Amino acid sequence: MGLVSQAVYNGGRHVLGVIPKTDAQTDNRRDRGEVRAVSGIRQRKAEMARQADAFIALPGLLNVDGYYNSLLSFVDKAVDEGFVTPAARHTAVSAPTPQEFLSKVEDYVPIDDGSGLKLSWEMEQIGLTPKSDISR
Repeated sequence: MGLVSQAVYNGGRHVLGVIPKTDAQTDNRRDRGEVRAVSGIRQRKAEMARQADAFIALPGLLNVDGYYNSLLSFVDKAVDEGFVTPAARHTAVSAPTPQEFLSKVEDYVPIDDGSGLKLSWEMEQIGLTPKSDISR
């Protein structure tokens, strides 16, 4: 992640790092853009979701030379067998080149499968409070 954020920052683009407060004291990335400290991992994910247009997991599904074909086939089979919804599968965007990948991400439109499910890291939306014990 550090190399990607440094390259983006060096290219003149805005970089926002969201880190837990416990890591803020030792973080050495302040030369790569804005750093926002939050109380924990769940809040980190929620803040990233609020700030982002899309998430690209690296090495992600930039499917160079078909590297991820077997993973995509596995997920497609899970859809065929009813373990994964088509709408959930649609959230995984894949392409063989960076240009095609970015084009697909820019053109992406979510599928509303009528389930009413909302992908969210907001604790209140899933019925938890910051002091909830989810280990029960």
